[in-house]
Amino acid sequence: MTNADGLTINGRFLTQSMTGVQRYAREIIIELDQLLKSCPLREGMHTKLIVPAGTKTDLALRAISIKETRLGDGPLWTQIVLPFVKQGVLLSLGNIGPVLAVKQVICIHDLNTFLVPESYSRAFRLYYRAALTPLARNAARVVTVSRFSADMLHKFGLRRREEIVVIPNGHEHVKRWRPERSPYAAKGERQRPFVFVLGSRAVHKNVEMLFSIAQELDASGLDIWVAGGSGSYFSAVDPRPAPSNVRMLGFVTDDDLAALYGHALCFAFPSLTEGFGLPVLEAMALGCPVVASNAASLPEVCGDAGLLADPTFPGDWLNQIGRLEADPGLVRDLRAKGLGQAQHFSWKASAKAYLDLMAPFLGPAARTN
Repeated sequence: MTNADGLTINGRFLTQSMTGVQRYAREIIIELDQLLKSCPLREGMHTKLIVPAGTKTDLALRAISIKETRLGDGPLWTQIVLPFVKQGVLLSLGNIGPVLAVKQVICIHDLNTFLVPESYSRAFRLYYRAALTPLARNAARVVTVSRFSADMLHKFGLRRREEIVVIPNGHEHVKRWRPERSPYAAKGERQRPFVFVLGSRAVHKNVEMLFSIAQELDASGLDIWVAGGSGSYFSAVDPRPAPSNVRMLGFVTDDDLAALYGHALCFAFPSLTEGFGLPVLEAMALGCPVVASNAASLPEVCGDAGLLADPTFPGDWLNQIGRLEADPGLVRDLRAKGLGQAQHFSWKASAKAYLDLMAPFLGPAARTN
């Protein structure tokens, strides 16, 4: 391959609602653009972000051009349109890419459709499970976001463990958030302390477990605030109303998230499984104490900077939250440790890892210093 063959980036994530996967793709591309501005490889190499027709983007890229195709969005765009317009290496950062693409570097964030299939709609589950196996086996390079996810890709036979590269999420995007612009920034006089939760009511997010201890938290003077909605790709969620001390916020902005992390007693993340668990990293980066599941990728993200609890045992969560309520010193300690732990995860470092990983295909000048 010559440098002129270039790099094509799969931009379908820009048509999707923002979750950790879309955040990852967005931030990696922003940092790749910064690296390519000063990279000697840029001379003579075309780097394009290909998006479906009608895609709106606010990405201010200088080294990466944005090209819109004539046809619209959907799985058929990924599998049929994208392979015919891509040039050189194809970088797919959002789990799915064209199955038949040659020289593709793909990031598969998780195998949740294998681990917790009941969380997803039948159509979504079937598409992902059918596509992920050939994608992982045929890709030039396979990337994932945690050691846990790499182990799962190996366990389910998608790729050998030694062939999988771990390139994690970063934290720097929270520095752009402005909590003062959020209506949640003003802490009302009558507002009780609250445990903040971010996630849908999908099965693997396990929010209902926290609802089972809501009465005990209420008796201690604590509320539960839950932000986030449920995508159409999730299976039906529990229709029962939330307990009286639970406040369902629905969709919130990034500025809202900063304000909520800032005011909460702690951030609770009771997921049964996660590919990475970006909200945990965001909470730590903003100085919010974390209580997270002792499952999947979450212990490696938290390190010793968060309290861990068994996602299947509500009493664990009641105990850990109670410790924070009773011990301001523990709260201060976790705030400090969380800020330190977050520094180990950098979008800039992860983008550099991608460029180095693709260097054999793009030419020696792609390597960063």
